[in-house]
Amino acid sequence: MTQAAAEAPATSPFERVGGHPALQAICERFYDLMDQDPAYAELRAMHAEDLGAMRNALPRFLAGWAGGPRDWFEANPGKCMMSMHAPFPIDRQTAEQWAEAMTRAIADTEVADREIAEAMADVLGRMARGMARD
Repeated sequence: MTQAAAEAPATSPFERVGGHPALQAICERFYDLMDQDPAYAELRAMHAEDLGAMRNALPRFLAGWAGGPRDWFEANPGKCMMSMHAPFPIDRQTAEQWAEAMTRAIADTEVADREIAEAMADVLGRMARGMARD
């Protein structure tokens, strides 16, 4: 490793994936898939008719989760994905639909670093499957 590389600051997954533009594109694709692909019908049925609020919130959550700006967390103190989803009847089928749609959205989106994007898809999928209560 060169001295310059040793002195370079580590970049966060947020920066490596491409920041807000990449996360916004991933989330737009995710919600488009959920809204349009019948494979995600059960997942879609759990959401409000208007996905606008979710299209705004999820990229902000992912930004903070991935080491970027923590706006979502500051606006939602003490909240986490588990507590936010506790009221919903998430089962293995809907958790798997969420994980699959997010994996597809990430795969379909241009990102700055494919390796970190795929790692994010893996972790997010495990997080979604961990919410299943059956």
